[in-house]
Amino acid sequence: MVATTRRATPGTQRGVSLVEALVTIVIIALGLLGLVGLQSRLQLSEIEAYQRSQAMILLEDMANRISMNRAAIANYLTGNQPLGTGFTCNLASIPDTSANRIARDRCEWSMALEGAAATINSGANRVGTMVGGRGCVENLGGGEYLITVAWQGQVPLSTPPDGVACGASLYDGDTGSPCREDRCRRTLTTIVRVPNFL
Repeated sequence: MVATTRRATPGTQRGVSLVEALVTIVIIALGLLGLVGLQSRLQLSEIEAYQRSQAMILLEDMANRISMNRAAIANYLTGNQPLGTGFTCNLASIPDTSANRIARDRCEWSMALEGAAATINSGANRVGTMVGGRGCVENLGGGEYLITVAWQGQVPLSTPPDGVACGASLYDGDTGSPCREDRCRRTLTTIVRVPNFL
């Protein structure tokens, strides 16, 4: 038997043309850019979820502190000055006695809101919790107390519901920033009910 070879006939194409290779490269590049954008959005979502979980822990912490000391709940009220970022206290100067329990609770919660669990630069910068964490305790009347934790979100969303004043207007960005009108302020709230048995 004699082997026959086939020759390309005019009009048939063999191999890949340069145009097809370029189209393939463009499609792959667009897909990779989409993956980079998805990765950045996932990272922001992870940071938001971490901050929300930290806020939930701190919210429960203060609710437990108040529940343990219901007789003096009025002393936990924060008024117009939220605890946390912007609030100064020196825990070392407050004696650890039952008479100073409320002052210690407020100072410890304030430090936790600022991130005292993790620091950098020899303890000067606290980084262990939410960005710009603040906490408020308000009297709603009728034996109900509203505890709120507020912090700086990563991306603008809708403003917190009406009636949640903790940290209002403290998280607005500069002019032209997307974080205007409290759109980057995040809040979590809970209500502690203190029955009056008298």
